[in-house]
Amino acid sequence: MATPNPSEHRGKGSPIKVPPGAYREVTIPAIVLGALLGAFMTAAFVYMALKLGFTLSGSTVAAILGFGVLRGVLKNGTIIENNINQTIASGVNNASAGISFTLPALFLLGLKDDSLLNFDIWPFILAAVAGTFMGVVLIIPLRKQMIEFERLRFPSGIAVATLLKSPGAGLRQAKLLFGGFIVAALFTLSTQKEIGLLDHDLVVNGLFGIPAYIPIAVSISFASIGAGLLSGKGGLPFVFGGILAWWIVAPAMVGMGWAPSIDVPDNDAFQASAMYGGMIRPLGIGMLIGGALAGVVAAFPALRSALKSLSSAAKVKGGKGSDEMSTKVLYVGLAAAAMALFIAALIATQDVSVGQAAAMAIIGTVWLALAGLIVAQATGMTDISPLSGMSLIAVTLIFFVSSQNVIASILLGVAICIGIGQCADMMTDLKAGHLVGSIPKRQQMVQFAVSWIGAPVAIGIIFLLWGQGPDGVGGFGPGSESGLSAPQGEALASIIHSLQNGNVAIEKYIAGASAGAALGVLPIGGIGVLVGLAMYLPLAVTLAYGVGCIIAMILQKTNGQAWMGSTLVPVAAGFIIGEALTSLLYILGKQLVGAA
Repeated sequence: MATPNPSEHRGKGSPIKVPPGAYREVTIPAIVLGALLGAFMTAAFVYMALKLGFTLSGSTVAAILGFGVLRGVLKNGTIIENNINQTIASGVNNASAGISFTLPALFLLGLKDDSLLNFDIWPFILAAVAGTFMGVVLIIPLRKQMIEFERLRFPSGIAVATLLKSPGAGLRQAKLLFGGFIVAALFTLSTQKEIGLLDHDLVVNGLFGIPAYIPIAVSISFASIGAGLLSGKGGLPFVFGGILAWWIVAPAMVGMGWAPSIDVPDNDAFQASAMYGGMIRPLGIGMLIGGALAGVVAAFPALRSALKSLSSAAKVKGGKGSDEMSTKVLYVGLAAAAMALFIAALIATQDVSVGQAAAMAIIGTVWLALAGLIVAQATGMTDISPLSGMSLIAVTLIFFVSSQNVIASILLGVAICIGIGQCADMMTDLKAGHLVGSIPKRQQMVQFAVSWIGAPVAIGIIFLLWGQGPDGVGGFGPGSESGLSAPQGEALASIIHSLQNGNVAIEKYIAGASAGAALGVLPIGGIGVLVGLAMYLPLAVTLAYGVGCIIAMILQKTNGQAWMGSTLVPVAAGFIIGEALTSLLYILGKQLVGAA
Protein backbone atom coordinates (compact mmCIF):
# COMPACT_ATOMS: atom_id res chain seq x y z
CA MET A 1 0.00 0.00 0.00
CA ALA A 2 1.34 3.42 -0.90
CA THR A 3 2.51 5.73 1.88
CA PRO A 4 0.07 8.67 2.26
CA ASN A 5 1.25 12.04 1.02
CA PRO A 6 0.79 14.96 3.43
CA SER A 7 -0.29 17.22 0.57
CA GLU A 8 -3.32 14.99 0.00
CA HIS A 9 -6.11 15.52 2.50
CA ARG A 10 -9.82 14.96 2.99
CA GLY A 11 -10.84 18.57 3.53
CA LYS A 12 -9.92 21.67 5.48
CA GLY A 13 -10.91 20.24 8.84
CA SER A 14 -9.61 16.70 8.34
CA PRO A 15 -6.31 15.63 9.89
CA ILE A 16 -3.75 13.89 7.73
CA LYS A 17 -2.39 10.58 9.02
CA VAL A 18 1.36 10.49 8.51
CA PRO A 19 3.39 7.46 9.66
CA PRO A 20 6.11 8.59 12.13
CA GLY A 21 9.40 9.19 10.34
CA ALA A 22 7.85 9.02 6.85
CA TYR A 23 8.67 12.64 6.02
CA ARG A 24 11.18 15.31 6.96
CA GLU A 25 9.84 17.11 10.02
CA VAL A 26 12.26 18.31 12.71
CA THR A 27 15.28 19.37 10.65
CA ILE A 28 18.12 21.83 11.14
CA PRO A 29 16.86 24.11 8.32
CA ALA A 30 13.35 24.24 9.83
CA ILE A 31 14.68 25.01 13.32
CA VAL A 32 17.14 27.68 12.18
CA LEU A 33 14.64 29.28 9.80
CA GLY A 34 11.93 29.31 12.48
CA ALA A 35 14.25 30.92 15.02
CA LEU A 36 15.40 33.60 12.55
CA LEU A 37 11.90 34.39 11.30
CA GLY A 38 10.65 34.48 14.88
CA ALA A 39 13.35 36.96 15.89
CA PHE A 40 12.64 39.24 12.92
CA MET A 41 8.89 39.11 13.53
CA THR A 42 9.41 39.81 17.23
CA ALA A 43 11.32 42.98 16.39
CA ALA A 44 8.70 44.06 13.85
CA PHE A 45 5.67 43.30 16.02
CA VAL A 46 7.12 45.03 19.10
CA TYR A 47 7.30 48.14 16.93
CA MET A 48 3.70 47.61 15.80
CA ALA A 49 2.47 47.01 19.36
CA LEU A 50 4.02 50.31 20.47
CA LYS A 51 2.35 52.03 17.53
CA LEU A 52 -1.14 50.48 17.64
CA GLY A 53 -1.46 48.79 21.04
CA PHE A 54 -1.88 45.25 19.74
CA THR A 55 0.10 42.70 17.80
CA LEU A 56 -0.49 39.72 15.51
CA SER A 57 0.29 36.03 15.38
CA GLY A 58 3.28 35.27 13.21
CA SER A 59 2.13 31.80 12.10
CA THR A 60 0.78 32.82 8.69
CA VAL A 61 3.79 35.00 7.84
CA ALA A 62 6.20 32.25 8.92
CA ALA A 63 4.34 29.60 6.91
CA ILE A 64 4.40 31.78 3.77
CA LEU A 65 8.12 32.58 4.10
CA GLY A 66 8.84 28.98 5.06
CA PHE A 67 7.64 27.74 1.70
CA GLY A 68 9.66 30.46 0.01
CA VAL A 69 12.87 29.25 1.69
CA LEU A 70 12.33 25.51 2.26
CA ARG A 71 10.84 24.82 -1.17
CA GLY A 72 11.80 27.86 -3.20
CA VAL A 73 15.46 28.02 -2.14
CA LEU A 74 16.35 24.65 -0.57
CA LYS A 75 14.01 22.70 -2.93
CA ASN A 76 13.15 19.95 -0.45
CA GLY A 77 10.85 21.25 2.28
CA THR A 78 7.83 19.18 3.34
CA ILE A 79 4.52 20.40 4.72
CA ILE A 80 5.20 19.10 8.21
CA GLU A 81 8.74 20.51 8.12
CA ASN A 82 7.27 23.94 7.37
CA ASN A 83 4.84 23.40 10.25
CA ILE A 84 7.82 23.03 12.58
CA ASN A 85 9.21 26.27 11.15
CA GLN A 86 5.98 28.20 11.77
CA THR A 87 5.54 26.63 15.23
CA ILE A 88 8.96 27.86 16.30
CA ALA A 89 8.58 31.29 14.65
CA SER A 90 5.19 32.03 16.22
CA GLY A 91 6.39 30.76 19.61
CA VAL A 92 9.41 33.08 19.50
CA ASN A 93 7.26 35.99 18.28
CA ASN A 94 4.81 35.50 21.17
CA ALA A 95 7.16 37.56 23.36
CA SER A 96 6.40 40.68 21.29
CA ALA A 97 2.94 41.05 22.86
CA GLY A 98 3.88 40.00 26.39
CA ILE A 99 6.76 42.44 26.67
CA SER A 100 5.43 45.41 24.69
CA PHE A 101 2.19 45.39 26.71
CA THR A 102 3.99 45.56 30.08
CA LEU A 103 7.66 46.61 30.11
CA PRO A 104 7.10 50.08 28.51
CA ALA A 105 5.08 51.04 31.60
CA LEU A 106 8.28 50.92 33.67
CA PHE A 107 10.05 53.30 31.28
CA LEU A 108 7.09 55.68 31.20
CA LEU A 109 6.85 55.70 35.00
CA GLY A 110 10.58 56.42 35.04
CA LEU A 111 9.87 59.83 33.51
CA LYS A 112 8.25 60.71 36.85
CA ASP A 113 10.68 58.78 39.06
CA ASP A 114 14.27 58.46 37.84
CA SER A 115 14.99 55.61 40.28
CA LEU A 116 12.72 53.31 38.27
CA LEU A 117 15.02 53.53 35.26
CA ASN A 118 17.93 52.13 37.25
CA PHE A 119 16.84 48.52 36.95
CA ASP A 120 18.86 45.50 35.87
CA ILE A 121 17.84 43.93 32.57
CA TRP A 122 18.76 40.34 33.50
CA PRO A 123 15.96 39.64 36.00
CA PHE A 124 13.47 40.73 33.35
CA ILE A 125 14.98 38.37 30.80
CA LEU A 126 14.92 35.55 33.38
CA ALA A 127 11.25 36.25 34.21
CA ALA A 128 10.31 36.46 30.52
CA VAL A 129 12.01 33.14 29.74
CA ALA A 130 10.31 31.53 32.76
CA GLY A 131 6.93 32.79 31.51
CA THR A 132 7.64 31.33 28.08
CA PHE A 133 8.31 27.85 29.53
CA MET A 134 5.25 28.07 31.78
CA GLY A 135 3.01 28.73 28.81
CA VAL A 136 4.38 25.75 26.90
CA VAL A 137 4.17 23.23 29.75
CA LEU A 138 0.63 24.25 30.74
CA ILE A 139 -0.68 23.11 27.37
CA ILE A 140 0.90 19.64 27.44
CA PRO A 141 -1.95 17.84 29.26
CA LEU A 142 -4.69 19.76 27.43
CA ARG A 143 -3.79 19.16 23.78
CA LYS A 144 -5.53 15.82 23.27
CA GLN A 145 -8.63 16.84 25.23
CA MET A 146 -9.17 20.21 23.53
CA ILE A 147 -8.14 19.27 20.00
CA GLU A 148 -9.01 15.59 19.57
CA PHE A 149 -11.86 15.03 22.06
CA GLU A 150 -13.63 18.41 22.25
CA ARG A 151 -12.54 19.34 18.71
CA LEU A 152 -12.33 23.06 19.45
CA ARG A 153 -12.03 25.06 16.23
CA PHE A 154 -8.99 27.30 16.80
CA PRO A 155 -9.81 29.30 13.61
CA SER A 156 -6.26 30.65 13.20
CA GLY A 157 -4.88 27.12 13.44
CA ILE A 158 -7.26 25.95 10.70
CA ALA A 159 -6.24 28.91 8.52
CA VAL A 160 -2.54 28.09 8.92
CA ALA A 161 -3.16 24.39 8.23
CA THR A 162 -5.04 25.31 5.04
CA LEU A 163 -2.06 27.39 3.91
CA LEU A 164 0.38 24.60 4.81
CA LYS A 165 -1.60 22.18 2.64
CA SER A 166 -1.14 24.51 -0.37
CA PRO A 167 2.64 24.74 -0.89
CA GLY A 168 2.25 26.14 -4.42
CA ALA A 169 0.15 29.01 -3.10
CA GLY A 170 2.73 29.54 -0.37
CA LEU A 171 5.49 30.22 -2.90
CA ARG A 172 3.31 32.78 -4.68
CA GLN A 173 2.40 34.45 -1.40
CA ALA A 174 6.06 34.68 -0.41
CA LYS A 175 6.68 36.80 -3.52
CA LEU A 176 3.71 39.03 -2.68
CA LEU A 177 4.92 39.46 0.90
CA PHE A 178 8.38 40.43 -0.34
CA GLY A 179 6.81 42.96 -2.74
CA GLY A 180 4.83 44.55 0.10
CA PHE A 181 8.01 44.64 2.19
CA ILE A 182 9.94 46.54 -0.51
CA VAL A 183 7.17 49.13 -1.04
CA ALA A 184 6.87 49.82 2.70
CA ALA A 185 10.64 49.90 3.22
CA LEU A 186 11.23 52.44 0.44
CA PHE A 187 8.44 54.72 1.67
CA THR A 188 9.60 54.49 5.29
CA LEU A 189 13.14 55.45 4.32
CA SER A 190 11.85 58.44 2.33
CA THR A 191 10.00 59.83 5.37
CA GLN A 192 12.95 59.72 7.78
CA LYS A 193 13.85 63.16 9.16
CA GLU A 194 17.42 63.04 7.84
CA ILE A 195 16.23 62.16 4.31
CA GLY A 196 12.99 64.16 4.23
CA LEU A 197 11.76 63.29 0.72
CA LEU A 198 8.16 62.76 1.84
CA ASP A 199 6.04 63.97 4.75
CA HIS A 200 4.89 61.27 7.16
CA ASP A 201 1.60 63.01 8.12
CA LEU A 202 -1.16 64.51 6.03
CA VAL A 203 -2.75 67.30 8.13
CA VAL A 204 -5.64 69.39 6.79
CA ASN A 205 -6.71 71.38 9.89
CA GLY A 206 -5.01 74.53 8.68
CA LEU A 207 -6.65 74.40 5.25
CA PHE A 208 -10.15 74.62 6.70
CA GLY A 209 -9.45 76.55 9.92
CA ILE A 210 -10.38 73.58 12.12
CA PRO A 211 -9.05 73.83 15.72
CA ALA A 212 -6.17 71.53 16.71
CA TYR A 213 -8.31 69.84 19.36
CA ILE A 214 -10.39 68.35 16.49
CA PRO A 215 -7.49 66.78 14.52
CA ILE A 216 -8.08 66.02 10.85
CA ALA A 217 -4.93 64.15 9.94
CA VAL A 218 -3.77 60.80 8.57
CA SER A 219 -0.38 59.25 9.28
CA ILE A 220 0.95 57.65 6.11
CA SER A 221 2.07 54.49 7.86
CA PHE A 222 2.24 51.19 5.99
CA ALA A 223 2.28 49.33 9.31
CA SER A 224 -1.01 50.95 10.35
CA ILE A 225 -2.60 50.49 6.93
CA GLY A 226 -1.37 46.89 6.75
CA ALA A 227 -2.85 46.09 10.15
CA GLY A 228 -6.16 47.57 8.97
CA LEU A 229 -6.03 45.47 5.80
CA LEU A 230 -5.65 42.33 7.91
CA SER A 231 -8.46 43.32 10.29
CA GLY A 232 -11.05 44.49 7.77
CA LYS A 233 -14.53 45.02 9.18
CA GLY A 234 -13.47 43.64 12.57
CA GLY A 235 -11.14 46.61 13.10
CA LEU A 236 -13.83 49.30 12.82
CA PRO A 237 -14.51 49.41 16.62
CA PHE A 238 -10.88 50.45 17.06
CA VAL A 239 -11.35 53.32 14.59
CA PHE A 240 -14.60 54.25 16.35
CA GLY A 241 -12.69 54.65 19.63
CA GLY A 242 -10.40 57.29 18.13
CA ILE A 243 -13.26 59.14 16.47
CA LEU A 244 -15.23 59.06 19.73
CA ALA A 245 -12.31 60.61 21.62
CA TRP A 246 -11.27 63.36 19.22
CA TRP A 247 -14.30 64.21 17.11
CA ILE A 248 -17.03 63.81 19.75
CA VAL A 249 -15.65 64.02 23.32
CA ALA A 250 -13.10 66.80 22.63
CA PRO A 251 -15.42 69.30 20.88
CA ALA A 252 -18.21 68.51 23.36
CA MET A 253 -15.87 69.42 26.25
CA VAL A 254 -15.05 72.75 24.61
CA GLY A 255 -18.68 73.47 23.76
CA MET A 256 -19.84 72.82 27.34
CA GLY A 257 -17.01 74.82 28.86
CA TRP A 258 -15.32 71.79 30.47
CA ALA A 259 -12.04 72.30 28.67
CA PRO A 260 -9.32 74.21 30.57
CA SER A 261 -9.13 77.88 29.69
CA ILE A 262 -5.54 78.76 28.81
CA ASP A 263 -4.76 82.42 28.24
CA VAL A 264 -2.00 82.02 25.67
CA PRO A 265 -1.92 82.85 21.96
CA ASP A 266 -3.09 80.03 19.72
CA ASN A 267 -4.07 77.81 22.65
CA ASP A 268 -5.72 75.08 20.54
CA ALA A 269 -2.75 72.76 20.93
CA PHE A 270 -2.64 73.37 24.69
CA GLN A 271 -6.35 72.61 24.95
CA ALA A 272 -5.89 69.39 22.99
CA SER A 273 -3.08 68.29 25.32
CA ALA A 274 -5.01 69.25 28.46
CA MET A 275 -8.15 67.46 27.27
CA TYR A 276 -6.17 64.33 26.53
CA GLY A 277 -4.61 64.22 30.01
CA GLY A 278 -7.63 65.43 31.95
CA MET A 279 -10.51 63.65 30.22
CA ILE A 280 -9.77 61.40 27.25
CA ARG A 281 -6.99 59.36 28.83
CA PRO A 282 -8.81 58.51 32.09
CA LEU A 283 -11.95 57.66 30.11
CA GLY A 284 -9.86 55.40 27.89
CA ILE A 285 -8.29 53.69 30.92
CA GLY A 286 -11.74 53.15 32.38
CA MET A 287 -13.03 51.65 29.14
CA LEU A 288 -9.97 49.41 28.96
CA ILE A 289 -10.56 48.16 32.53
CA GLY A 290 -14.31 47.74 32.01
CA GLY A 291 -13.82 45.94 28.71
CA ALA A 292 -11.14 43.71 30.21
CA LEU A 293 -13.31 42.75 33.18
CA ALA A 294 -16.24 42.06 30.86
CA GLY A 295 -13.93 39.79 28.87
CA VAL A 296 -12.92 37.92 32.02
CA VAL A 297 -16.57 37.45 33.03
CA ALA A 298 -17.41 36.30 29.51
CA ALA A 299 -14.56 33.80 29.75
CA PHE A 300 -15.99 32.03 32.84
CA PRO A 301 -17.70 29.36 30.68
CA ALA A 302 -14.35 28.81 29.01
CA LEU A 303 -12.76 28.38 32.44
CA ARG A 304 -15.28 25.71 33.42
CA SER A 305 -14.65 23.87 30.16
CA ALA A 306 -10.90 24.22 30.58
CA LEU A 307 -10.96 22.81 34.13
CA LYS A 308 -13.11 19.92 32.90
CA SER A 309 -10.61 19.36 30.09
CA LEU A 310 -7.73 19.39 32.56
CA SER A 311 -9.48 16.81 34.72
CA SER A 312 -10.07 14.57 31.71
CA ALA A 313 -6.57 15.14 30.38
CA ALA A 314 -5.05 13.94 33.65
CA LYS A 315 -6.28 10.45 32.76
CA VAL A 316 -4.40 10.45 29.44
CA LYS A 317 -0.91 9.05 29.75
CA GLY A 318 1.94 10.31 27.66
CA GLY A 319 5.66 9.85 27.57
CA LYS A 320 7.90 7.18 26.08
CA GLY A 321 6.41 5.55 23.00
CA SER A 322 3.58 8.08 22.89
CA ASP A 323 2.95 11.07 20.66
CA GLU A 324 2.30 13.09 23.83
CA MET A 325 4.86 14.40 26.30
CA SER A 326 4.47 13.07 29.84
CA THR A 327 2.30 15.10 32.23
CA LYS A 328 5.27 14.93 34.61
CA VAL A 329 6.81 17.66 32.45
CA LEU A 330 3.95 19.92 33.57
CA TYR A 331 4.77 19.60 37.28
CA VAL A 332 8.54 19.78 36.89
CA GLY A 333 8.30 22.66 34.40
CA LEU A 334 5.94 24.73 36.54
CA ALA A 335 8.05 24.18 39.64
CA ALA A 336 11.26 25.19 37.84
CA ALA A 337 9.64 28.25 36.27
CA ALA A 338 8.13 29.33 39.60
CA MET A 339 11.59 29.08 41.17
CA ALA A 340 12.96 31.25 38.35
CA LEU A 341 10.24 33.85 39.04
CA PHE A 342 11.13 33.80 42.73
CA ILE A 343 14.82 34.41 41.96
CA ALA A 344 14.00 37.14 39.42
CA ALA A 345 11.73 38.98 41.89
CA LEU A 346 14.33 38.69 44.64
CA ILE A 347 17.25 40.08 42.63
CA ALA A 348 15.30 42.69 40.62
CA THR A 349 15.08 45.10 43.55
CA GLN A 350 16.41 45.25 47.10
CA ASP A 351 13.01 46.33 48.43
CA VAL A 352 11.43 42.86 48.12
CA SER A 353 11.80 40.40 50.98
CA VAL A 354 12.18 36.64 50.60
CA GLY A 355 8.61 36.15 51.77
CA GLN A 356 7.24 38.70 49.33
CA ALA A 357 9.22 37.20 46.45
CA ALA A 358 7.88 33.74 47.30
CA ALA A 359 4.30 35.04 47.52
CA MET A 360 4.68 36.86 44.21
CA ALA A 361 6.04 33.74 42.49
CA ILE A 362 3.24 31.54 43.85
CA ILE A 363 0.44 33.99 43.05
CA GLY A 364 1.94 34.71 39.64
CA THR A 365 2.17 31.00 38.80
CA VAL A 366 -1.38 30.28 39.96
CA TRP A 367 -2.81 33.25 38.06
CA LEU A 368 -0.82 32.37 34.94
CA ALA A 369 -2.16 28.80 35.05
CA LEU A 370 -5.74 29.99 35.57
CA ALA A 371 -5.58 32.71 32.92
CA GLY A 372 -3.72 30.42 30.53
CA LEU A 373 -6.54 27.86 30.73
CA ILE A 374 -9.14 30.57 30.07
CA VAL A 375 -7.23 32.06 27.15
CA ALA A 376 -6.53 28.68 25.52
CA GLN A 377 -10.18 27.67 25.74
CA ALA A 378 -11.45 31.07 24.56
CA THR A 379 -9.04 31.04 21.62
CA GLY A 380 -10.21 27.57 20.67
CA MET A 381 -13.85 28.59 20.65
CA THR A 382 -13.72 32.11 19.18
CA ASP A 383 -10.09 33.01 18.30
CA ILE A 384 -10.49 35.97 20.68
CA SER A 385 -7.99 36.17 23.53
CA PRO A 386 -8.60 38.35 26.65
CA LEU A 387 -4.83 38.65 27.06
CA SER A 388 -4.75 42.37 27.86
CA GLY A 389 -7.35 42.14 30.62
CA MET A 390 -5.77 39.10 32.24
CA SER A 391 -2.37 40.80 32.31
CA LEU A 392 -3.77 44.07 33.69
CA ILE A 393 -5.39 42.21 36.58
CA ALA A 394 -2.19 40.24 37.22
CA VAL A 395 0.01 43.34 37.51
CA THR A 396 -2.50 45.00 39.86
CA LEU A 397 -2.54 41.90 42.12
CA ILE A 398 1.25 41.72 42.27
CA PHE A 399 1.46 45.48 42.87
CA PHE A 400 -0.34 45.11 46.21
CA VAL A 401 1.35 41.81 47.16
CA SER A 402 4.75 43.47 46.70
CA SER A 403 3.79 46.47 48.88
CA GLN A 404 3.48 48.67 45.78
CA ASN A 405 6.89 47.79 44.39
CA VAL A 406 6.66 48.96 40.78
CA ILE A 407 9.72 47.15 39.40
CA ALA A 408 8.77 43.80 40.93
CA SER A 409 5.10 44.01 39.87
CA ILE A 410 5.94 44.83 36.25
CA LEU A 411 8.61 42.11 36.22
CA LEU A 412 6.01 39.51 37.20
CA GLY A 413 3.57 41.10 34.76
CA VAL A 414 6.05 40.50 31.93
CA ALA A 415 6.28 36.79 32.78
CA ILE A 416 2.54 36.32 33.21
CA CYS A 417 1.63 38.15 30.00
CA ILE A 418 4.13 36.12 27.96
CA GLY A 419 2.99 32.85 29.55
CA ILE A 420 -0.70 33.51 28.93
CA GLY A 421 -0.04 34.37 25.29
CA GLN A 422 2.14 31.29 24.87
CA CYS A 423 -0.75 29.06 25.98
CA ALA A 424 -3.00 30.31 23.19
CA ASP A 425 -0.23 30.34 20.59
CA MET A 426 1.00 26.83 21.39
CA MET A 427 -2.47 25.31 21.27
CA THR A 428 -3.20 27.07 17.96
CA ASP A 429 0.03 25.66 16.50
CA LEU A 430 -0.84 22.19 17.80
CA LYS A 431 -4.22 22.47 16.06
CA ALA A 432 -2.48 23.26 12.77
CA GLY A 433 -0.07 20.38 13.37
CA HIS A 434 -2.95 17.99 14.07
CA LEU A 435 -4.53 18.88 10.72
CA VAL A 436 -1.35 18.36 8.68
CA GLY A 437 -0.09 15.25 10.46
CA SER A 438 2.69 16.59 12.70
CA ILE A 439 3.68 14.72 15.85
CA PRO A 440 2.63 16.80 18.92
CA LYS A 441 5.60 15.78 21.03
CA ARG A 442 7.98 17.12 18.39
CA GLN A 443 6.20 20.48 18.22
CA GLN A 444 6.35 20.77 22.00
CA MET A 445 10.02 19.80 22.13
CA VAL A 446 11.09 22.43 19.59
CA GLN A 447 9.08 25.04 21.50
CA PHE A 448 11.03 24.18 24.65
CA ALA A 449 14.29 24.39 22.76
CA VAL A 450 13.85 27.66 20.89
CA SER A 451 10.84 29.80 21.92
CA TRP A 452 12.78 31.56 24.72
CA ILE A 453 14.75 33.49 22.06
CA GLY A 454 11.90 36.00 21.71
CA ALA A 455 12.31 37.37 25.24
CA PRO A 456 15.80 38.94 24.92
CA VAL A 457 15.01 40.14 21.38
CA ALA A 458 11.82 41.95 22.47
CA ILE A 459 13.44 43.47 25.55
CA GLY A 460 16.40 44.62 23.45
CA ILE A 461 14.07 46.35 20.96
CA ILE A 462 12.26 48.17 23.81
CA PHE A 463 15.63 49.49 25.06
CA LEU A 464 16.66 50.46 21.52
CA LEU A 465 13.46 52.41 20.85
CA TRP A 466 13.44 54.11 24.26
CA GLY A 467 16.84 55.63 23.55
CA GLN A 468 15.49 57.51 20.52
CA GLY A 469 13.68 60.22 22.48
CA PRO A 470 14.93 63.75 23.22
CA ASP A 471 18.32 63.61 24.93
CA GLY A 472 18.28 59.83 24.59
CA VAL A 473 15.23 59.36 26.84
CA GLY A 474 11.55 58.88 26.06
CA GLY A 475 11.44 57.32 22.59
CA PHE A 476 7.83 56.20 22.97
CA GLY A 477 4.70 57.23 24.83
CA PRO A 478 2.22 60.11 24.50
CA GLY A 479 3.62 63.00 22.47
CA SER A 480 6.74 61.11 21.43
CA GLU A 481 8.43 62.37 18.28
CA SER A 482 8.78 58.76 17.10
CA GLY A 483 5.00 58.38 16.76
CA LEU A 484 5.08 55.28 18.99
CA SER A 485 2.39 55.85 21.61
CA ALA A 486 2.74 52.55 23.54
CA PRO A 487 -0.97 52.63 24.49
CA GLN A 488 -0.96 49.38 26.48
CA GLY A 489 2.11 50.44 28.46
CA GLU A 490 0.70 53.94 28.99
CA ALA A 491 -2.57 52.49 30.34
CA LEU A 492 -0.69 50.29 32.81
CA ALA A 493 1.63 53.15 33.83
CA SER A 494 -1.32 55.49 34.40
CA ILE A 495 -3.10 52.98 36.63
CA ILE A 496 0.02 52.29 38.71
CA HIS A 497 0.83 56.00 39.03
CA SER A 498 -2.72 56.76 40.20
CA LEU A 499 -2.63 53.92 42.74
CA GLN A 500 0.73 55.12 44.07
CA ASN A 501 -0.44 58.67 44.62
CA GLY A 502 -4.03 58.03 45.63
CA ASN A 503 -5.29 60.54 43.05
CA VAL A 504 -7.38 58.19 40.97
CA ALA A 505 -9.84 60.12 38.79
CA ILE A 506 -12.47 57.77 40.11
CA GLU A 507 -15.54 59.38 38.49
CA LYS A 508 -13.92 59.32 35.04
CA TYR A 509 -12.63 55.78 35.49
CA ILE A 510 -16.07 54.61 36.60
CA ALA A 511 -17.74 56.33 33.65
CA GLY A 512 -15.26 54.78 31.24
CA ALA A 513 -15.44 51.36 32.93
CA SER A 514 -19.23 51.37 32.71
CA ALA A 515 -19.06 52.16 29.01
CA GLY A 516 -16.34 49.53 28.45
CA ALA A 517 -18.31 46.88 30.33
CA ALA A 518 -21.45 47.74 28.36
CA LEU A 519 -19.53 47.35 25.11
CA GLY A 520 -18.02 44.12 26.43
CA VAL A 521 -21.39 42.36 26.48
CA LEU A 522 -21.85 42.93 22.74
CA PRO A 523 -21.19 39.94 20.46
CA ILE A 524 -18.14 41.69 18.98
CA GLY A 525 -15.26 40.23 20.95
CA GLY A 526 -12.95 42.66 22.76
CA ILE A 527 -14.73 45.81 21.54
CA GLY A 528 -14.47 47.56 24.94
CA VAL A 529 -10.70 47.05 25.07
CA LEU A 530 -10.28 48.11 21.44
CA VAL A 531 -12.20 51.36 21.91
CA GLY A 532 -10.32 52.13 25.14
CA LEU A 533 -6.94 51.55 23.48
CA ALA A 534 -7.84 53.75 20.52
CA MET A 535 -8.43 56.68 22.88
CA TYR A 536 -4.68 56.66 23.64
CA LEU A 537 -3.50 56.93 20.08
CA PRO A 538 -3.02 60.03 17.95
CA LEU A 539 -6.04 60.11 15.66
CA ALA A 540 -3.74 60.26 12.63
CA VAL A 541 -2.52 56.72 13.39
CA THR A 542 -6.04 55.44 14.06
CA LEU A 543 -7.38 56.89 10.80
CA ALA A 544 -4.55 55.29 8.82
CA TYR A 545 -5.59 51.97 10.33
CA GLY A 546 -9.21 52.79 9.40
CA VAL A 547 -8.18 53.43 5.79
CA GLY A 548 -6.77 49.90 5.70
CA CYS A 549 -10.00 48.48 7.17
CA ILE A 550 -12.17 50.20 4.55
CA ILE A 551 -9.91 49.15 1.66
CA ALA A 552 -10.06 45.55 2.90
CA MET A 553 -13.87 45.67 3.07
CA ILE A 554 -14.09 46.99 -0.51
CA LEU A 555 -11.63 44.42 -1.84
CA GLN A 556 -13.40 41.56 -0.08
CA LYS A 557 -16.72 42.60 -1.59
CA THR A 558 -15.29 42.79 -5.11
CA ASN A 559 -12.84 39.85 -5.03
CA GLY A 560 -14.17 37.43 -2.40
CA GLN A 561 -12.73 35.90 0.77
CA ALA A 562 -10.46 33.41 -1.02
CA TRP A 563 -8.65 36.21 -2.86
CA MET A 564 -8.22 38.09 0.42
CA GLY A 565 -6.40 35.17 2.01
CA SER A 566 -4.25 34.34 -1.00
CA THR A 567 -3.30 37.87 -2.09
CA LEU A 568 -4.13 40.66 0.36
CA VAL A 569 -2.91 38.92 3.54
CA PRO A 570 0.72 38.44 2.37
CA VAL A 571 0.90 41.97 0.93
CA ALA A 572 -0.43 43.46 4.19
CA ALA A 573 2.02 41.39 6.23
CA GLY A 574 4.82 42.70 4.00
CA PHE A 575 3.67 46.28 4.68
CA ILE A 576 3.86 45.76 8.46
CA ILE A 577 7.22 43.99 8.51
CA GLY A 578 8.69 46.34 5.89
CA GLU A 579 8.00 49.54 7.86
CA ALA A 580 8.90 48.05 11.23
CA LEU A 581 12.21 46.43 10.27
CA THR A 582 13.28 49.40 8.13
CA SER A 583 12.62 51.82 11.00
CA LEU A 584 14.48 49.62 13.47
CA LEU A 585 17.47 49.10 11.16
CA TYR A 586 17.60 52.84 10.44
CA ILE A 587 17.67 53.62 14.16
CA LEU A 588 20.37 50.99 14.74
CA GLY A 589 22.41 52.38 11.83
CA LYS A 590 22.26 55.91 13.28
CA GLN A 591 23.48 54.60 16.63
CA LEU A 592 26.37 52.73 15.01
CA VAL A 593 27.37 55.79 12.98
CA GLY A 594 27.16 57.98 16.09
CA ALA A 595 29.28 55.54 18.08
CA ALA A 596 31.90 55.48 15.32
